[in-house]
Amino acid sequence: MNLDYIIPNNWSIIEEGFNPDQVKASESLFSIGNGAMGQRANFEEKYSGPTFQGSYIAGVYYPDKTRVGWWKNGYPEYFAKVLNAPNWIGINVTVNNEELDLYTCKAVKNFRRELNMQEGWLSRSFVATLQNDIEVEVQTTRFLSLDLDEVGAIDFKITPLNSDAEITFQPYLDSGITNEDTNWDDKFWDTLNVSHENNQAFIQAKTMKTDFYTCTFMESQVYIDGKSVVTEPAFSSDSNLASFSYTYSVKQNETYAIHKFGGYTVDRNHNKNELITAAKSSLSKATTAGFVQLLENQKQAWAKIWDMADITIEGDVKAQQGIRFNIFHLNQTYSGKDATLNIGPKGFTGEKYGGSTYWDTEAYCIPFYMATKDQEVARNLLTYRYNHLEKAIENAEKLGFKNGAALYPMVTMNGEECHNEWEITFEEIHRNGAIAFAIFNYYRYTGDFSYIPEMGLEVLIGIARFWHQRANFSGQKNKYVILGVTGPNEYENNINNNWYTNYIAKWCIDYTVETIQKVKEGYGDDYKRIAGKTKISHEELAQWKKVADNMYFPYSEEKNVYLQQDGFLDKELITVADLDKSQRPINQKWSWDRILRSPYIKQADLLQGMYFFEDKFTTEELERHFDFYEPFTVHESSLSPCVHSIQAAKLDRMEQAYTFYLRTSRLDLDDYNHEVHEGLHITSMAGTWMSIVEGFGGMRVKNDTLSFEPKIPEQWKGYSFKVNFRHQIITVTVNQNETQFKLEGDKDLTISVDGKAVTISPNLLVTI
Repeated sequence: MNLDYIIPNNWSIIEEGFNPDQVKASESLFSIGNGAMGQRANFEEKYSGPTFQGSYIAGVYYPDKTRVGWWKNGYPEYFAKVLNAPNWIGINVTVNNEELDLYTCKAVKNFRRELNMQEGWLSRSFVATLQNDIEVEVQTTRFLSLDLDEVGAIDFKITPLNSDAEITFQPYLDSGITNEDTNWDDKFWDTLNVSHENNQAFIQAKTMKTDFYTCTFMESQVYIDGKSVVTEPAFSSDSNLASFSYTYSVKQNETYAIHKFGGYTVDRNHNKNELITAAKSSLSKATTAGFVQLLENQKQAWAKIWDMADITIEGDVKAQQGIRFNIFHLNQTYSGKDATLNIGPKGFTGEKYGGSTYWDTEAYCIPFYMATKDQEVARNLLTYRYNHLEKAIENAEKLGFKNGAALYPMVTMNGEECHNEWEITFEEIHRNGAIAFAIFNYYRYTGDFSYIPEMGLEVLIGIARFWHQRANFSGQKNKYVILGVTGPNEYENNINNNWYTNYIAKWCIDYTVETIQKVKEGYGDDYKRIAGKTKISHEELAQWKKVADNMYFPYSEEKNVYLQQDGFLDKELITVADLDKSQRPINQKWSWDRILRSPYIKQADLLQGMYFFEDKFTTEELERHFDFYEPFTVHESSLSPCVHSIQAAKLDRMEQAYTFYLRTSRLDLDDYNHEVHEGLHITSMAGTWMSIVEGFGGMRVKNDTLSFEPKIPEQWKGYSFKVNFRHQIITVTVNQNETQFKLEGDKDLTISVDGKAVTISPNLLVTI
């Protein structure tokens, strides 16, 4: 299969030529979403070839009972499945009683599919010869409205080219759907009612176990050559299906079209007894506007998003397409409107991994949303974790921790842990540190301390209590150690003293102690409330500090580097360059036993710590560790290339930084890991943004000042990006000779550029 079939284009994802082998991959790549719902790019008409059907509603999930061979105490009861929701996009098409199905057509030519990222719509066009020899031209356009986020719209046009034909459109709703990803092949949905009224149809259904009530709805109107046709459709239904039939005798070269509006109302947003009423209201707004006006509104909504979020790259179309693809999907996945939602690793593009929230949000996504939206959006993501604090304390209690120690879940929908692999669930505890780091990072960037006394300090106390209890004193080392963990490198399980885990544990405790003091001094009422609730005491803080001050960090005098974990040098240290290419990716070629014994690193591990805490290490230390660990890194995690790109740029290794950038930005477009058919890597897309802004742009916050150290790959003529820093918007434009800064706002801002203070004034261009 051609993995590089997407045509380079600055603003669109384009596929030309119909290849059934690429259908599943394209269904992922051309996915659309609006924050409230999303769907894979399945065809509207019937397709009998291999396909992965997928429509998803934000926040709706099913607790699929854990399936393991041997139960262990502390195992989560279930794995939260992202649910394939009832399908509303379907439109069966028959031409003289012959079904339109690209898999069985005699010929398909001029096939073209486009995802226009600038304007937020998906289109398809082709000419097909059916089994009955009638040739038809088809054009479709589809989008999920950002303005009316319960509604999507489809324009489906068909033109018979070589004869007159009787054509039937059969728009339908289908709740008889199944998940690709399921432990026990359970039935996830219970259809409650199928009904219709005029041209509208409704299927009310609820999820089993979790009882999310939904109404899937549709309304359609047909046209001949653009003129509305008044027709009384036939309605049919069964227990899971509702469909209308619109039949018309279409002359040769006449265009028969249907506008279909559909979507979901959910009891997360409405009273469960009023979902049909809410659906009618949404349909009324959509049909009153009409397809053309709704599409115009969509273009304007996306223009507003791009005005702030766009990154331009001159002279490198593949790099430009890559970053826009990443930014587009991040905005389709999470809008920031709803503090009960989060950013799942597949977004609305597939079902793998389950759950909606990983440490990826805090480690990778918050910087993107902080800088490209209002800071309230990032605050919502932190509020989400505060709202789950009680569950995090329960999760820790299940593993034997006490006194309010909190262990945030590796994977969750509602705050409960729902990841089923013990080496991740019990051992990948560094996720706790990312949540504390995000609190620190949010305050560092926004200057908004208010989150901490209101909510964040309680989260920090729970996390610090966990680290204090998770470490134990080693008499042999005369230090505190953390045993039996999996670091960010998931190709090492159950190892001792992962440097990154130990380092972030120490940092969390130190940061929490410092923050308690700050709240005590400046926010007395909040401190009293929190101290009363958590029963924090001076004696407890002293015990924490004893652990933090005496934490063990494995180090090799011979190699002059910190060790990723105690046993790293016991491995056979063969670099990736000396690994037979036919053995890659090792996670698809090797046994787990062989991977665990190898020196190969899935993603930045120790280097992740040096990325987070770079101000604690010299550039020479970073270089030494980068040179030691990167040659063993296989980058088989989507989260790997971005961190390495940022660090390579910091070390002035621009060719390497550029290579890593292309890999992170085109990870899915070029299907580096041979898995794009399962869905996209949404959370790592935020890392792509960081690799430009923090990597090439060198953006940091140092000493409460926004700082830049701009660099540019030789492949680019120039690039530019915007950041919203403390309610002032700065545009940074870098080319091969100079960097320009422009400020929107009403007051001057002093920034640092290559270590020197520079004051920029509103609407005046500063060139350096």
